[in-house]
Amino acid sequence: MEVFSLPNAAKVQRVIPKNAFDAYTNAKQKKLFTDLIARITWLYKLSPDTVNLEAREIKEIQIFKVELKVMEEVQVVLDIIDKSIPYNIIFMVEYDGRIYLSTSVKHPHPLDENKAVIDWTFKIGWFDPSENKYALRLKGNLDSVYLDFCNQLATKLGIAYKSLHDLVQHKKQVDSLEKEIIKLKASIANSKQFNHKVEFNIRLKVAERELSAILRSYQT
Repeated sequence: MEVFSLPNAAKVQRVIPKNAFDAYTNAKQKKLFTDLIARITWLYKLSPDTVNLEAREIKEIQIFKVELKVMEEVQVVLDIIDKSIPYNIIFMVEYDGRIYLSTSVKHPHPLDENKAVIDWTFKIGWFDPSENKYALRLKGNLDSVYLDFCNQLATKLGIAYKSLHDLVQHKKQVDSLEKEIIKLKASIANSKQFNHKVEFNIRLKVAERELSAILRSYQT
């Protein structure tokens, strides 16, 4: 099943054994690999050698296909794979003809060069490949290709962020405020005392204004 239109020079088409990640898992996580995953295939490698684009901060972009045995939450497994590989990975998760896309911005672990630290994960859950609107546009350099793809997964308002740092910081701010707003609305609904409702409502309005201001700032 082809989702991305990429040059033949970038094709790898190599099955990765699930036990390749045993060194990064505990017993419970190994069981998840066994129970959830049917196969992991390294589909493509985007690098200066394969797509003739300059590498700056991002040296390579890997595309992995992860075929599932059951349609269950798989992000914890993807995170294990992601942390064990230094290059940015785009996961194409497949089950019963449907697709789930995920990729994580990450940086090297300060104390262990064999591990990575995930800064933020962008994902789009289950859709039919015939409805795919996400593309890897091989323009500029590998950094701009990856940023463009993350923008596609991350933005609902058509905002084009100029750096991964800006994109990640924005998503963290928005996520934090959205969670606070949900929590405050629940507190208002559950509170029995009027003065507590007033206090929660004041905090809610402040959080909503902050969220609105952040969204506006990234549209200008």
